[in-house]
Amino acid sequence: MSTTTQLTTHLAARYHRAGDVRADRVERRSPGPGEVEVAPLFTGICGTDLHIAAGHMDARVSTPAVIGHETVGTVSALGPGVTGWSAGDLVTVVPLRPDGTCATCRNGFPHVCDHLDFLGIDSPGALAEHWVVPEHTLVRVPDGTEPRDAALLEPTSVAVHDVRRSRLAPGEFAAVVGGGPVGLLIALVARRAGAEVVLSEPDATRRELAATLGLEVVDPLAQDLAALTRERTGGAGAAVAFEVSGSAPGLDAAIGALAVRGRLCLVGIHAAPREVDLHPFFWRELELLGARLYERRDVEEAVRLVAGGELPVAALVSHVLPLARVDEAFAALADGGAVKVLVDCRPARGGA
Repeated sequence: MSTTTQLTTHLAARYHRAGDVRADRVERRSPGPGEVEVAPLFTGICGTDLHIAAGHMDARVSTPAVIGHETVGTVSALGPGVTGWSAGDLVTVVPLRPDGTCATCRNGFPHVCDHLDFLGIDSPGALAEHWVVPEHTLVRVPDGTEPRDAALLEPTSVAVHDVRRSRLAPGEFAAVVGGGPVGLLIALVARRAGAEVVLSEPDATRRELAATLGLEVVDPLAQDLAALTRERTGGAGAAVAFEVSGSAPGLDAAIGALAVRGRLCLVGIHAAPREVDLHPFFWRELELLGARLYERRDVEEAVRLVAGGELPVAALVSHVLPLARVDEAFAALADGGAVKVLVDCRPARGGA
């Protein structure tokens, strides 16, 4: 391959059709006014990426699409007019580009903009050697932060937002239903906030990981979560339940675990309509709180927690594969045996 080709193209993971995500050489775009080019170091794969790869989001994703949004990288080039950043700065990216003009943005909630451009879904993403993003999406990561830990800043931001949204207070009892990466991070952030936490997860491997993190974990197939929460709270139940499983049984279990005036924080994506017993909401005056994405302050708090070593995020990483083998990375996560899969986006690097 010629030097010219290497300078004008770069490797990126693109979704072509259901079951077809592969590394391609694509044109490398220079940053325009107000934009910054980031060289991703590690990019995580999440459940949304799996939905894209399975073809479930074809109505939204234009193909071929460079995907991925959970990343840490270094600044590699600045567009005209950009100040305050230098080549080599370690950064994460808030992958949200709101329009700033809709009623939701005007009311102060740009993270759920009516016309949100989610980078890595609606526009090119971070599974690439180079990624051009708006300057306003950058968040500085302190020097010395382990990059593989910083690759989990985006899901940690989700957890921070969810715990904040739930109004969880120190000393309260919280039940987390679903022990995937986000569920584990919610449990860790909730514990860090001073709550007593129990995690419910049917998968033995995930329960074992949760236990190594010092979390109390139960198998919902063997132990009733509602009975446990009442036993641990003098008959009251959980002040907050986080539903992260995205399943009907998980939703029922989360509702059943709540105390009077308990708060149900709905985190998992329920793609299909659910039949929900609303009587407990009336009888016990429960609250339902939706939690979607995160705000910039959540990302900044996630940076503080991860960079400060206050959350054991490294334990969640089960696989690291190079960008050239991104198809294997998706397969590892889809098979169900992985917890958090990272893609090493550095040129000519291998996984570990």
